[in-house]
Amino acid sequence: MTTRPPFTYRFEPGGRTGAPPLLLLHGTGGDENDLLQLGAMISPGSPLLSPRGRVLENGMPRFFRRLAEGVFDEEDVRHRALELGEFVQYARDRYGIDAPLAVGYSNGANIAAALLLVKPQALSGAVLLRAMVPLTDPPDAKLEGKPVLILSGQHDPIVPGDNAAALADMLSTAGAGVDRRVLPVGHQLSQADVALARTWVAETKHQAMVS
Repeated sequence: MTTRPPFTYRFEPGGRTGAPPLLLLHGTGGDENDLLQLGAMISPGSPLLSPRGRVLENGMPRFFRRLAEGVFDEEDVRHRALELGEFVQYARDRYGIDAPLAVGYSNGANIAAALLLVKPQALSGAVLLRAMVPLTDPPDAKLEGKPVLILSGQHDPIVPGDNAAALADMLSTAGAGVDRRVLPVGHQLSQADVALARTWVAETKHQAMVS
């Protein structure tokens, strides 16, 4: 078992029995504080685990290296996804939480998608906000019905619509239960993202309880 956390992070224990733990993964230039409020809005009372990306790009934290905008260093993506999976296990051991539901935005959504593909057992599912395909040659993952919500922006200048659609197809082919929505927004998050994610998390939790 890891004795030292490989990430700087925040952990909020939550206060509602049965609320799913959330793994909050920020976008480029964010930190461990960025998505705490979003997590509390999406799933009130959930334990919140929020690490800071360890890669710096012009001084801005990220979760993996890129060669240019939209062009990822895929060897680094794989390495960083495994590193994040180890951190999740560290936090589960330390805080006694279940496998978390990832909530990732932009770069954080991309590393969450990579983690699903590289180490599926680390997560119970994911909310991917403005995500792209993280690996052009992914491993043969078996996601076994893990729920995934992908929220894309119709006017997103960073994430092409066909790329986000390809990610949805990739995760579906691996066995995930994917729900993709396209909102009339750009790359930034909106109140519609919060409302849709909150409803989806509540419905997913209910389905898990009755199944």
